[in-house]
Amino acid sequence: MRLDDYDNDINVEDQRGSGGFGLGGGGGGGGLLFGLLPLIGSRFGCGGIVVVLILFAVFGGGLGNILGGGGGQLSAPSSQVAQKGGTDVRSSCELNEESRNACRAFSSAENTWEQLFSRSGQRFQAPKLVFFGGSGRSGCGAAQAAMGPFYCPSDQGIYLDTSFFNELATRFRASGDFAQDYVVAHEFGHHIQNLLGTSTQVSQAQARGSEREGNAMSVRLELQADCYAGVWAAANRSRLEPGDVEEGLTAARAIGDDTLQRQAQGRVVPDSFTHGTSEQRIKWLKVGLESGDPERCDTFSGAI
Repeated sequence: MRLDDYDNDINVEDQRGSGGFGLGGGGGGGGLLFGLLPLIGSRFGCGGIVVVLILFAVFGGGLGNILGGGGGQLSAPSSQVAQKGGTDVRSSCELNEESRNACRAFSSAENTWEQLFSRSGQRFQAPKLVFFGGSGRSGCGAAQAAMGPFYCPSDQGIYLDTSFFNELATRFRASGDFAQDYVVAHEFGHHIQNLLGTSTQVSQAQARGSEREGNAMSVRLELQADCYAGVWAAANRSRLEPGDVEEGLTAARAIGDDTLQRQAQGRVVPDSFTHGTSEQRIKWLKVGLESGDPERCDTFSGAI
């Protein structure tokens, strides 16, 4: 995808090399996993814990690739490392090719959604892009590579360990710059949901409902973020290159709940889905791509 260079005034923080939350004693992803089990249980119930443990046993430290976007919420404060704008932004974005591409996608998504909000008379507030390496801190608690990219609504941060892109290409065979752009745009979609109040409404509904109902609401939230990613791509259609759309669809297919569960445990448990099937993720990414209209991303009405 032929994106312009990122704007120097985007809000970027960089926690790489800052130490983050040390797990100590070689605990690695396993220590993180068991620390996260209470969060997983509160959000997805005991069934969610069982599924995550199975996935961890199969994929180990790459568990974050399975969990995908929209990480959970904790209460630990965030720590800002790099300031907005100027040389800090450029030094962070130019650290490697993956960082540069993430900054370009983030900047493009920010400009696109700011324009879309302006047209509809809504107030837009930009999020921040936070790089971390292995471990870090967020307004929602620990940031760990095993969590994969995630959005934290309490500090409006999109958290990214760029090593995830290598896992996406090698383990899930979803390579290409647009596959990476899709990941960033999906997390940006969660920010849009936060601004519109959708995330809060879903959290409140999940608190009132059963585990199964909560999972179903999570699926609809994630599919809408996929659709919003497609809306961003549609707004920048002139910048798409041959094969880009296929890269995005391949990534969406690779991280569907049914595909991941089948690989991890040899069977599919639909009631435990939290992100949607491969077919659903592809469908809603296409809805956004083909329509370019955020209003068409209503995953909460009718069948998905």
